[in-house]
Amino acid sequence: MRIRGSKYWCWADPALHSRCHEEAYADGVSIDVQVRLSSEGITQLFIGVYAPAGMPLLEEAYESRPHETMTQALDWGVGRARASAGQASPPVLQAAGQM
Repeated sequence: MRIRGSKYWCWADPALHSRCHEEAYADGVSIDVQVRLSSEGITQLFIGVYAPAGMPLLEEAYESRPHETMTQALDWGVGRARASAGQASPPVLQAAGQM
């Protein structure tokens, strides 16, 4: 179970539609990348990397990804999350995602 940090809770808005990409690795590290459009149509991105016990290792929120579609922002975010997690190999488990 993930323990969300303050970065996530400041970013979260259940009223906005979002897409997510999650991966879990053999070492127990997991990533969670979410992208959405703000009510003004601005692409926004959240990147989370979590330790096996669920504690956040990295949480980043981008209020604006100018000139990027949701798909482009999600792809960039997944790459950033994988690099931050130190994972170059495919995930053990991939759930709800766009890859």
